[in-house]
Amino acid sequence: MTEPPRRSRLGKLAELSSLGLILPSSIAVGLFIGYVLDKWLGTHPVLLLSFTVLGIVSGLLSLFRALRRQMRDEPPGE
Repeated sequence: MTEPPRRSRLGKLAELSSLGLILPSSIAVGLFIGYVLDKWLGTHPVLLLSFTVLGIVSGLLSLFRALRRQMRDEPPGE
């Protein structure tokens, strides 16, 4: 059985650098959706806070999944 091709160092660096954007982008999307829905429905702070919390939770879950995948793909000692 052959090993899958190893990613280049540049590919690994690109994947790791994207990890820093996962959490802030999820929070920003939650804030935006909550703000727009609050303006549209007139429920000022409720949906903004709800979608912000959902954005934080979603961002943390995505970050943990990406970190777990990165640790699984990287053999120890490298």
